[in-house]
Amino acid sequence: MIRYTLKCANDHQFESWFQSADAFDKVKAANMVACPDCGDTAVTKAIMAPKVRTARGAAQTPVEEIKKPLSTPTTEQEKILAKLKSEIEANSDYVGMNFAKEARAIHDGDAPARAIYGEAKLEEAKSLIEDGVPVAPLPFTPNRKTN
Repeated sequence: MIRYTLKCANDHQFESWFQSADAFDKVKAANMVACPDCGDTAVTKAIMAPKVRTARGAAQTPVEEIKKPLSTPTTEQEKILAKLKSEIEANSDYVGMNFAKEARAIHDGDAPARAIYGEAKLEEAKSLIEDGVPVAPLPFTPNRKTN
């Protein structure tokens, strides 16, 4: 896998992962690489410095770097998604893999109306949509709660 810093014609910068340099070239040639800000497909690789750590530097990793979360929101879009996730988690009931069953019960009036979120198999989600149950995919993976 390789991570590129990319830039669109409107000067928005973003990062994306590709299986290889050839894979990037193929999807770019097919106009399948688009800017997440404006949708522009005139995307080029931006100048970037690779993050290289020597063996000596690897042995002396600062404690602050070890304690950092794996993914700290850095862009405005990431911050918005993080806020959306925390709002949903604070104001909804997590129903886990029972999402399809609970959503259908609420829709049919067999369970009290409330905001829920959880996980569903693709077939279950399609069935809910076909039956007119108002559901939407979330742009993040919920934290799995146990107990």
